[in-house]
Amino acid sequence: MTVERGHSIPEAINPQGFKNVTDIAAWACSQYADKPAFTSLGRTLSFQELDELADAFAVYLQSNTNLEPGDRIAVQLPNIVQYPVVLLGAMRAGLVVVNTNPLYTTSEMQHQFCDSGAKALVIHKSMARNAEQILDETEIETVFVTQVGDLHSFLKRVLINATVKYVKKMEPPFNLPQAIQLFDALDQCLGQIPVPVEINSEDIAVLQYTGGTTGVSKGAMLTHANLVSNVLQTSDRINAVGDGWQNTVIAPLPLYHIYAFTLAQIVLLAGGHSVLIPNPRDMPGFIKELGHWQTSTFLGLNTLFVGLCNQPAFADIDFSHLRMTVSGGMALTHAAAEQWEQATGCSIMEGYGLTETSPVVSVNPYGGIQVGTIGLPLLETEIKVIDADGVTLPTEQPGELCVRGPQVMKGYWHKTHETEAVFTADGYLRTGDVAVLQQDGYLRIVDRAKDMIITSGFNVYPSEVEDVICDHPEVLECAVIGVPDAVCGEAVKAFVVSASENLSQETLQKWCHSQLTGYKIPKSVEFSEELPKTNVGKVLRRKLRENHPQ
Repeated sequence: MTVERGHSIPEAINPQGFKNVTDIAAWACSQYADKPAFTSLGRTLSFQELDELADAFAVYLQSNTNLEPGDRIAVQLPNIVQYPVVLLGAMRAGLVVVNTNPLYTTSEMQHQFCDSGAKALVIHKSMARNAEQILDETEIETVFVTQVGDLHSFLKRVLINATVKYVKKMEPPFNLPQAIQLFDALDQCLGQIPVPVEINSEDIAVLQYTGGTTGVSKGAMLTHANLVSNVLQTSDRINAVGDGWQNTVIAPLPLYHIYAFTLAQIVLLAGGHSVLIPNPRDMPGFIKELGHWQTSTFLGLNTLFVGLCNQPAFADIDFSHLRMTVSGGMALTHAAAEQWEQATGCSIMEGYGLTETSPVVSVNPYGGIQVGTIGLPLLETEIKVIDADGVTLPTEQPGELCVRGPQVMKGYWHKTHETEAVFTADGYLRTGDVAVLQQDGYLRIVDRAKDMIITSGFNVYPSEVEDVICDHPEVLECAVIGVPDAVCGEAVKAFVVSASENLSQETLQKWCHSQLTGYKIPKSVEFSEELPKTNVGKVLRRKLRENHPQ
């Protein structure tokens, strides 16, 4: 059976006839022009300002670059108001957005830029030095740079940017003579209207990089149909809460992550106000910011809920307007759910998804939350649980969770074999997660079929970390697993066989630091004389995990 994934948006969930992501934004900007859309670091963009600035960026792309519809543009920005402007402007010009983690090392950046064939890059100046080191190895010709304060008023812009650069020293010097100042590009084209570009539902909107279910980094092709469908599907589930999305939504999760990315479109559609938090790890600063708002919806994940609740100052925040809290990205523990509800008076709606499903598959319904489950599948979403032979299992039997629906990706970018391997013959995506379908229709994740580690909502694949550690000249063998951690859910732990008695945990962590993003670096290292192996020499990570029960 051939299934054309990502081609259409079901009419049953699309009464307004949206065809692409830009349709949603255009509709929202016309409906809610004077309302606040995004706030970050003291700068608020109204829906009208977002519309005008996005148009300006699209005009610049069309008039001053060689970029054509379908070309890829990498966006490497933290949670600042420039992000939605760049995203929407790039899509209006018909470009495919490649979301890139601002914490990436140069090698991680190079892989993603080269694999995607990105021809343009929008980057915060704090990361520009890293980009300088690898741009010659990529196809990128057009580079935009921006600073935190670029969309503030003149005096604030000068003060904020000078503080970040000279006082906090967060912008290492770089040499990119071809770089275009994003502020100048927007200012030059403000008030102009871009040439309309035909954007079809089946066109790729975003290349979202993920390890997928196999652990090999690749770009999930998410079409406009995928993203619009998931926005509408998820909106249907959460709109039962009432005015939660129409008012102030606290958004601390990074917009380059598919969870926050799609939820931001849902808030736009509802006319809500997203308050972006650039650095949620700064708990005192985060809590201070929370004190400025009458929060109606809070988007988070387990580690963030726990971290906030354990801050004494959090008890002083007024949550009398809080209507909804949404959790995703990692499993929600009963303890965290209870602690959050006690602190805020609001229960948490946990959902489940993957990058490959744009991302939401299921969500606990408001008024019917079952903590410990991932809720009910969304509208137009089919699920089945299968055994090792692909046979569909009855309820209450654990097996691999498979998903089919309009939110399921088109496939992996330039990876036909990997795409075929992750889909069943009848078009279901194999998630790699072991689940139970309860008799009441709720889903419960009971295990992961693969060795993937989830630390603070981010995926870490042991083989990538092992490869880096094994490159150290004093390492003979290495195995990496996830171990329980009260702060981040799971922590990365490495077991190492060393050729030297002097090799230390600190040395290996420093070694990893130059090649891996921070959350991938082992939190602990245990040195062993040997690693458990099968008869053919394959390391048994399962044996290592048995000493660290979940």
